[in-house]
Amino acid sequence: MEDTYLHKGLRRKLVEELKNKGISDLRVLAAINKVPRHLFMESSFVNHAYKDKAFPIGSKQTISQPYTVAYQSELLQIESGDKVLEIGTGSGYQAAVLVEMGAKVFTIERHKTLSMSAQMLLPKIGYRPQFFYGDGFEGLPTYAPFDKIIVTAGAAEMPEKLISQLKTRGRMVIPLGPVDDQTMFLILKNEDGSIEKIEHGSFLFVPMLKGKV
Repeated sequence: MEDTYLHKGLRRKLVEELKNKGISDLRVLAAINKVPRHLFMESSFVNHAYKDKAFPIGSKQTISQPYTVAYQSELLQIESGDKVLEIGTGSGYQAAVLVEMGAKVFTIERHKTLSMSAQMLLPKIGYRPQFFYGDGFEGLPTYAPFDKIIVTAGAAEMPEKLISQLKTRGRMVIPLGPVDDQTMFLILKNEDGSIEKIEHGSFLFVPMLKGKV
């Protein structure tokens, strides 16, 4: 669980790279600079931790590219105390970034092994979101509504149950489309319950699947 001067230096370089790619939210950049991404990867792969690339973590899933984590976090416009639902815990890295930004995170994962790994790791390094094992398409109706929702897998269609769990004036960030052609969308929920969809470029995510495994 070491976080050395070398790791911290590599994070600073990563933050500069993200700035150069257009990330401007200072709170997002500060969180990326603080969260030790190398601890979310197997020790034999730590040399890859601060490259701006996705990397496999098992169960046919990946730890997202740092730029993607920063981009989605920036679109959410997190405010301290925001109640955030994350669909797809994965390694737990995105959840840690959101907690570092002051959000109250509820994170759900359909892969039992990934969910358990994240539950073991995050508290050890100071991050305590609420973890759930379940189907992301169902969300967490018991804990709704949420100020913000982030989906970290590509959905073929809009998950309507998640829209219903979003607060009025809430924001949801979700990649939509087929496996090889996804578009990042910012979803805004209006006072009358209608939604606005704003496109934010092409991305590549693992597919969002129904059910638990």
